[in-house]
Amino acid sequence: MSDRVPLLEMKNIAKDFFGNQVLKDINLTLEAGQVLGLVGENGAGKSTLMKILFGMTEIRETGGYEGDVLFNGKKLNFTSPFDALAEGIGMVHQEFSLIPGFTATENILLNREPQKKSVVSEVFGERLNTLDRKSMKQKADGAIDKMGMKIDGDMVIADMPVGHKQFTEIARELSKDQLKLLILDEPTAVLTEREAEVLLESIRGMASRGIAVIFITHRLQEILNVCDKVVVMRDGVLVKDVAASETSIAEMTRWMVGRSVDMNASEHRTPPETRTIMSIRKLWVDMPGETVRNVNLDIREGEILGIGGLAGQGKLGIPNGIMGLYNAGGQVQFDGKDIPLNSPRTCLDSQLAFVSEDRRGVGLLLDESLEWNIAVPAMQIQDRFLKNYFGGLIKWRDEKAIGEITRKYIDELMIKCTSSKQKAKQLSGGNQQKVCLAKAFALNPKFLFVSEPTRGIDVGAKALVLDALKKFNRESGVTVVMISSELEELRQTCDRIAIVSGGRIAGILPATDSSEDFGMLMVSKVV
Repeated sequence: MSDRVPLLEMKNIAKDFFGNQVLKDINLTLEAGQVLGLVGENGAGKSTLMKILFGMTEIRETGGYEGDVLFNGKKLNFTSPFDALAEGIGMVHQEFSLIPGFTATENILLNREPQKKSVVSEVFGERLNTLDRKSMKQKADGAIDKMGMKIDGDMVIADMPVGHKQFTEIARELSKDQLKLLILDEPTAVLTEREAEVLLESIRGMASRGIAVIFITHRLQEILNVCDKVVVMRDGVLVKDVAASETSIAEMTRWMVGRSVDMNASEHRTPPETRTIMSIRKLWVDMPGETVRNVNLDIREGEILGIGGLAGQGKLGIPNGIMGLYNAGGQVQFDGKDIPLNSPRTCLDSQLAFVSEDRRGVGLLLDESLEWNIAVPAMQIQDRFLKNYFGGLIKWRDEKAIGEITRKYIDELMIKCTSSKQKAKQLSGGNQQKVCLAKAFALNPKFLFVSEPTRGIDVGAKALVLDALKKFNRESGVTVVMISSELEELRQTCDRIAIVSGGRIAGILPATDSSEDFGMLMVSKVV
């Protein structure tokens, strides 16, 4: 047995947060160059544990934590993430922390930019130094090369597809020479399977250079593919610490949720003779990174249609363009009437709803309560949850009705929260996603676009969300179009699946067709 001190030790960690005991007596160790997979359902305490390790201010502002964190044998007492960065600990968070108006290179080297001296700065001080753009590009390109994924360092973040934003975050950490430990919180949630494989290779490369990695993901196969050991958390307790080679997806799932989770193929099939409820012709959408060039598609009333395809091929552009979030052209007919493009309000008035893949950017009011998030769209668009006074001259919100609808969806979707009054920003990522779904359900739409509905959601909640979509479709008769990067989820949930390649529909197959058939469509060249 070696006497070598582990790179990281967390001893007897406990944390009380928003009135809940979220961590209880956590103990774990990590060696240099080791990859640790940290898994658990949303709300299990994974992100909170990593915030403690990274010195996040919200931990200190909510009373700190119990227990000790040792790094290279030295007890840590971080007052901010800057202390963690100085110690050689980096973190890529579940939600992006990039400056949208800056390029990838500028974000990668933010606050660490190489500078050039000039005659003026020699006289008046270093504040008048200029940026050494050539050196910046070399350093950023070097960090991008370490990942093995080519992204354009000159592209502005706001114009990037979501997968490239994630790689920019990771490149920023890899550009730091002193990096000893990198925490990756759901890094593959926004990536396609091919991009995720590139990232896994990058993690193996980091480990071979002696960088330790804590890898949080709900894609359990990735844990088995890349990790040396697995730590499983459930309800704030560490329930298992085991070598990755000695476990399986079924075992990890049982430890995570305390039950077996069955993700069966969809039994619900729409007969082909149902009428067309939405007809899309010659649709183009100017969505950066997800350009739609010429989509023709007929969607049947009452079906769940899946739209899949590789990242950057245009699948996300279809709902974003139809719902008016990006400039679009072509013809869309819904329920026999033309839907004008570039008009979000008209879509909502026509009883179309959209759950965006960008839940924090366009999906949630983070500083507002769950009640406000779930009820406000129906209140603004349909005058629901309002009381009329003086013959309708004054309208005031109906707090009782708002509370009832919110609690209904908290129960149905099993949203983990302290109450319906809790702020959306205080929920875990998966529970925020459920709030986005609840908001759309509360609109009682005829037609629902739902984009990446299970992104960043654990295996237990994933089954629940997909079941909720199927139930909503079946019981309310709502036509659902589900856009997802995960083919197996589409096959479990949908009636038919359209594959997008090169901004066009490569083909549409029944969900019962083989994965190989769908894979061939994904890599096909559509003329």
